[in-house]
Amino acid sequence: MIESYLNYIRYEKRYSNHTFISYQNDLNQFTAFSKDSYGLSCPSEASYQMIRAWIVTLAENEITPKSINRKIACLRSFYKYLLKQNAIQKDPTLRLKAPKINKQLPHFVEENDILKLLDQFKFSEDFYGLRDKLILELLYGTGIRLSELISIKEEHINKFERIIKIKGKGNKERIIPLNENLMNLINIYRKEREKVFERPNEYLIITDKGDQSYPMFIYRTVKNYLDIIPTLEKRSPHVLRHTFATHLLNKGADLNAIKDLLGHSSLAATQVYTHNSLDKLKAIFEQAHPKA
Repeated sequence: MIESYLNYIRYEKRYSNHTFISYQNDLNQFTAFSKDSYGLSCPSEASYQMIRAWIVTLAENEITPKSINRKIACLRSFYKYLLKQNAIQKDPTLRLKAPKINKQLPHFVEENDILKLLDQFKFSEDFYGLRDKLILELLYGTGIRLSELISIKEEHINKFERIIKIKGKGNKERIIPLNENLMNLINIYRKEREKVFERPNEYLIITDKGDQSYPMFIYRTVKNYLDIIPTLEKRSPHVLRHTFATHLLNKGADLNAIKDLLGHSSLAATQVYTHNSLDKLKAIFEQAHPKA
């Protein structure tokens, strides 16, 4: 049943590879726990009390609430699938309560700092320098995820309309506009890339060897440049996504438009950025209002 479920989420639900591996590990962990603690041959035989005992064990082992919630989400999805397959008569996860997570505000780069990095830092004008700058400009200029950046192919870019087609979570596609400077940078980068590689890879961002880029390559590249900004607490590609959304909101962009650009499925996921903007509004109010 586990193998059948994993095939279901990979090929029918089209979960990302990251989610697939996480769910696979979660199910393996729960299977081992239910076998060691209760002698079960399959987790489909588990009761609510058994699952709750596993959750308590995880908490006692200081597993973070965020990780526990993902494991609960995995089990809920698994037992929902078993119900559809008539493999069980009752969902044992219905009464499970997820632990509360302390909400953390997204980390972002101040506007002056990111503009100074992108506009004043001396990137080399060869393929390697242009590629690094394009990575930063795309992440900050479009708000795309690391996985989405890696997946951009040449055919996804329309230079005439200055738009880029992004394939996000769940294979959902969205269109993001490119500003003129970013489009020009892409064209210059392409020319330099052709000087190094006669037959470029079909993907836009490639490694020093001409292969498709990969997560750690992008992460290291971004961190290397964000290290220049000493005030940052976190330095990762996702920080640039947060920066994109926060700066748009600070400039008065509509929250629904930001939601569509980020590829969020609900407005609730986008509303976290309003907290950063509210802090800025409060600071402006206290500085400018006579009664503040």
